[in-house]
Amino acid sequence: MHFSRRQLLQNTAAGFGSLALTSLLADDARAASGNAVSSLLGTPHFPPKAKRVIFLFMKGGPSHMDTFDYKPQLQKDDGKPFPFEKPRVQFAPTSNLLASPWKFKQYGESGIAVSELFPHVAECVDDLCIINSMHGTNPAHGGASMKLHTGSDVFVRPSMGSWVTYGLGSENQNLPGFITICPTLAHGGTKNWGSAFLPASVSGTPIGNASQPSDQARVKYVQNARLSLDAQRMQLDLTQSMNREFLETTGPDSELEARIQSFELAFRMQTEMPEALDLASETEATHKLYGIDNETTADFGRQCLMARRFAERGVRFVQITHSNTEVQWDQHGNLRKGHTQNAAEVDLPIAGLLKDLKTRGLLDDTLVLWGGEFGRTPTCQGSGQDGRDHNPEGFTMWMAGAGLKTGIQYGATDEYGYYAVENKVHLHDLHATILHLLGLDHEQLTYRHAGRDFRLTDVAGNVVHDLFA
Repeated sequence: MHFSRRQLLQNTAAGFGSLALTSLLADDARAASGNAVSSLLGTPHFPPKAKRVIFLFMKGGPSHMDTFDYKPQLQKDDGKPFPFEKPRVQFAPTSNLLASPWKFKQYGESGIAVSELFPHVAECVDDLCIINSMHGTNPAHGGASMKLHTGSDVFVRPSMGSWVTYGLGSENQNLPGFITICPTLAHGGTKNWGSAFLPASVSGTPIGNASQPSDQARVKYVQNARLSLDAQRMQLDLTQSMNREFLETTGPDSELEARIQSFELAFRMQTEMPEALDLASETEATHKLYGIDNETTADFGRQCLMARRFAERGVRFVQITHSNTEVQWDQHGNLRKGHTQNAAEVDLPIAGLLKDLKTRGLLDDTLVLWGGEFGRTPTCQGSGQDGRDHNPEGFTMWMAGAGLKTGIQYGATDEYGYYAVENKVHLHDLHATILHLLGLDHEQLTYRHAGRDFRLTDVAGNVVHDLFA
């Protein structure tokens, strides 16, 4: 005689195991019935400025003093001791001040100074909303990356993309609501795009990973050459009927619910995903705009073009990752060589993405976010004294697109670039601001788990209204 798990718990130990199981499944029951603590599930709290997000993640931590945060005093005091007290917690020891080896020039009507590392992005500076006063809490890659992606550097929490997809759903039922292109498998790996305790259906769908070229990034088994669509539909209907019958026996089960939904999505993806990934359908001019015709820029250029194609097809959150496995942006030494190579790989593609979105009218309702998990120190490191250490105390990220002021620099670090000192923006504030642009109140977008309500911003975060147009 066979017993289900539920029947076994009901008939042993006076049924106390069944009571415990009922409590554990309570949260899943709310989600499955559509009555979770957050009752949104596709409905924003107020009219949104943005409909979707493209996150350009620069893994390793770009140096803000060498890119978008010009520091004349740092140039003057090159080689001198840092005149202020260094943070109590540092990733590694550093010595004297290190001037930027790159020249800065003012661009656009805004006159914002941008490093010669980013001449193409500089052409778009009047479309950028640059935040020079970002700060976080963790000087290590793993913790800082988790903080940026999930809002927590010590616990496994749902990712930013999962929260957005949970709150708003997807505009295209034939594609995932959250896609991450060539994500890194290090420093948090799948947790950076996972859904944790949120429904598994809002987890990010990876396409390729950082260890393989983007032209090999594909969704595995997206098509079945052996069975027709009609035959697959019959096969799927049988599988789904068995899953639903099992669900009726076990009661609410978010993982099984997600599996049922994923099977249906996978079936529908067969018609749209291959077309979305077919970059050959784009014009030669578009390929050139993204730098796909150039060996240096081709890899990241393909990621950027894929992001645009997914965005215009209604994918809610698209993340692309620049994570050169040899260099990354983590220059503890050889700053000039490493940052020069990294910037050369991403500058033209990012500018191409911004220009393409703007030309197509997509920038009006698409939020573009650029940055890494932290910045770098203005003090030098490395045997050759030509590197910079991790710095979460002050760094730069920029946004562009829907609902934002354009051609501005917001906040500031000190005269050397070590600490955020003016209009400081914590990562929780950034998350709250992004959600607000999407029409979501970060304090109301919650999910009950383990006896308490959770949110992306934990118990902190303030919307930075000064960034809004």
